[in-house]
Amino acid sequence: MLGAAGIALCMIGILMVFSASSVSDLQTYDSAWHHIRRQVVWFLLGLGACIVLIRIDYHRLRSLSMVSAWASGGLLLLVFIPDIGIKVGGASRWIGVGPLTIQPSEIAKLAIILFSADLLSRKGQELAITKNPLKRVLLVTIGLSALLLLEPDYGTTLIFLSIVGAVIIFAGTQMRKVMQLIGVGLFGAALVGMAASYRRARLFGFLNPWEDTQDLGWQTIQSGAAIANGGISGVGLGESRAKWGWLPEAHTDFIYAIISEEMGFIGSLIVIALYMIIGFTGLYTALKAPDVFGRLLAAGITIWIMSQAFVNIAAVLGLFPITGITLPFLSFGGNSLLWTLLAYGILLNIARQST
Repeated sequence: MLGAAGIALCMIGILMVFSASSVSDLQTYDSAWHHIRRQVVWFLLGLGACIVLIRIDYHRLRSLSMVSAWASGGLLLLVFIPDIGIKVGGASRWIGVGPLTIQPSEIAKLAIILFSADLLSRKGQELAITKNPLKRVLLVTIGLSALLLLEPDYGTTLIFLSIVGAVIIFAGTQMRKVMQLIGVGLFGAALVGMAASYRRARLFGFLNPWEDTQDLGWQTIQSGAAIANGGISGVGLGESRAKWGWLPEAHTDFIYAIISEEMGFIGSLIVIALYMIIGFTGLYTALKAPDVFGRLLAAGITIWIMSQAFVNIAAVLGLFPITGITLPFLSFGGNSLLWTLLAYGILLNIARQST
């Protein structure tokens, strides 16, 4: 069931990326296949990697935990180096490697899961905030989070912290310390969120999108219009009106609005149901994992997918400020799809060994 839910979301994603991007691709590239060709290639690469990781014992990944943490930190630093990092819309989040682009933040998500799961699953070590290994996990988390905020990528930073929080909780950390960390994290997130003027503007645009309908509120309003237009059963595949230039980022961050418009309330509920299957089955896998390392890996990967899906869908529905993060398995984006499928392969590996 876990594998089927992931594949089903990927298939829906390929179909909807083609629908959402075809109009703009035809106008910009004189071909309706520009984005969908890339998405299919990345899906096949990700699926291949997923299958390989299903067959490799996840315990062998322990040896990569430290290396992955250092490597992801180094890659996050490279985005700030001229001629290596790629700056788009004021944000430096990508590295150019020939014709390819690498998004280190996607690598960092899996790296922090491996790193924290390895350290916090070692026997004979007290999970106290003043001692190792939790202290080391927190120090690495703070360092990588700081680099993410410098890009800047506030949305991914929130997901990143949610992942680490899940691993710490499933590691059996005392609830008092967990509540302390949550309190500090929420206070820090609020402080950082209000520190930058563009993030404050997004917040105010979220609270009252009709105050600035041509700028800050435009995307939220158009997303709502697309969802409302879909009704119960949708307007039909390929028949979206929002994708004709009305809804920015229709094939990436706001693909759920196109799904809701073309497939209606029924289709949007099917997508949520598939994520719920992944969430419940993934957490069940974590609880039934053969060992602590497997439990922490499964918990981290599951919370990664679920928290990112929740934040994205909530933003599309106008229930959360726009953060610019993709919808796992569904949105266009090679890096996101590849690394999500890589992580999913590990989750399926743990599920297979849990039976």
